[in-house]
Amino acid sequence: MPADSDAALPRTFRPFGVRLAIFVAGGLLVAVALAMWLALPAEIRAQFNALQIGTVLLIGLLFYAGGYALARSRVVAREDGLTVVNGYRTRRFEWNEILAVTLRTGSPWAEIDLSDGTTVAAMGIQGSDGPRAMRQVREVRALVERLTR
Repeated sequence: MPADSDAALPRTFRPFGVRLAIFVAGGLLVAVALAMWLALPAEIRAQFNALQIGTVLLIGLLFYAGGYALARSRVVAREDGLTVVNGYRTRRFEWNEILAVTLRTGSPWAEIDLSDGTTVAAMGIQGSDGPRAMRQVREVRALVERLTR
């Protein structure tokens, strides 16, 4: 197995537990809601108007959009820099801009300290993934050290 700093690029880091929870829980929620709707007698279903049904569908789509935003979060390391996708926002950083990558105990995700004094959340590395997240942080740190000029 290669050392952390010898990782082949490009390398993508994605949360595991969060994605699993979103897809499994989301799928189960849709299945239960559909089963409940179909279990209602036809005369009860007929009492719902289009606005009420549309409202429920809109709320479902909003939940889907939020879950999808979390599930698509990632950190992509390339030779030219690091791309951080948090929800629907994508930011790109050159290796020289990155000072440190940290994941404190109890933090929801890793943080990237930048040379301009700001900090960026890296939701692609989730603290809830435990040892897997710590390995990912060590790997990104090694890449920062190796590729910073």
